Amino acid sequence: MAEMVPNPLYEALGDALRRVEPLVQEIEKDVEAPYRQFHSGKVWTGPAAKRFDEQLAHYRTRARGSGEKILSDLRQALARTPRQVSEQEARMIRSRYGLS
Repeated sequence: MAEMVPNPLYEALGDALRRVEPLVQEIEKDVEAPYRQFHSGKVWTGPAAKRFDEQLAHYRTRARGSGEKILSDLRQALARTPRQVSEQEARMIRSRYGLS
């Protein structure tokens, strides 16, 4: 039986998840604070504010949904990827994905 080694793709996916997750959280936090301030009613009111609110709500929803989708996709890919592969498979994976 071939000797098993760490799967470079599994490692790369795990690294991507560790890097992306804080960025997604930061984006959500950076959108959420202005959204809450705006909804306090103390920032801006009137017809233009209502239109802006609709756009802000749309972008907030879009940012949250996109971030959650990216994280979900990464987690699913990681869950489907074996932690270890044969040395030959590891070489092929490194070559295919340009991993070191």
